[in-house]
Amino acid sequence: MKILVTGTAGFIGSHLAMRLLERGDEVVGFDNLSDYYDVTLKQARLARFMDHPGYTHIQADLADREAVEGAFATHKPQRVVNLAAQAGVRYAAQNPHVYVSSNVTGFLHILEGCRHHGVEHLVFASTSSVYGANTTMPFSEHQSTEHPLTLYAATKKANEMMAHSYAHLYGIPSTGLRFFTVYGPWGRPDMALFLFTKAILAGDPIKVFNHGHHKRSFTYVDDIVEGVIRSLDHPPVANLEWNAAAPDPATSNAPYRLFNIGNESTVELLRYIEVLEQCLGRKAQMELLPLQAGDVPDTEADVSELINAVDYRPQVSVETGVANFVDWYRGYYKV
Repeated sequence: MKILVTGTAGFIGSHLAMRLLERGDEVVGFDNLSDYYDVTLKQARLARFMDHPGYTHIQADLADREAVEGAFATHKPQRVVNLAAQAGVRYAAQNPHVYVSSNVTGFLHILEGCRHHGVEHLVFASTSSVYGANTTMPFSEHQSTEHPLTLYAATKKANEMMAHSYAHLYGIPSTGLRFFTVYGPWGRPDMALFLFTKAILAGDPIKVFNHGHHKRSFTYVDDIVEGVIRSLDHPPVANLEWNAAAPDPATSNAPYRLFNIGNESTVELLRYIEVLEQCLGRKAQMELLPLQAGDVPDTEADVSELINAVDYRPQVSVETGVANFVDWYRGYYKV
């Protein structure tokens, strides 16, 4: 297949592009190489597959309507995976407008491209952050997500609603994947594992919010990519049993589905740090702090729907995943 993947210079997008190319797909990559974090890291990710004969790269911004229209018109992708977005929960306090530009306006441009060019299936990244103020564990796609706690989460919730409307109006098969705390080699420098590793190796203290007691469904990047590919290969169909009098948020009478994708086993942050200390052979100096505004105390993924739909559940333990990250980090930064 020819697949348009947005965000191929990103953490998950670069891993996905490599896997698709390895299995013989053509990949059209779309990325603006934003300077939100180290651009040289993004370039290094791209360098792993930039010269692959099945890869074509477009450097442009999703908010650039003409560029997105041109990508669809020129390359005519059969399927689309939208991973590009302004990432990060806390950055919105400093620059809220970029979240709407990238995550909402940019996503509209993707939807319009799918609409006008007969795309067979759109898979798009959502987030566990949409569960917001909900405290019923584990998080299920059948629960309400009407109370996001951050602008980032609100834009991702908007993506889910926008995709549903296009699935309903134009019959575009659309699958939203709610990612739960992704980590692994080539990860983002603004995420905890990267920040902790850098600080511990430098002998600097790490900031541990909520005194390290919150739990997360930490999910290894290879597990995420496997789930994305399996979802991509299974376009949704309308649920003929969907009940408009008791609407289920996870499905629809349109070709639309939402799935959680995350590790079913939650890990407390203090345990995550302990595993990292073991892998690095060093102890962390921890600055214990209260829970940050917008953070949720815990996340726990119910992935039963993903298992039923594509016969897959995440497999990699934090012990293995963190060790793999540390090996990559030491090799890449030569520390």
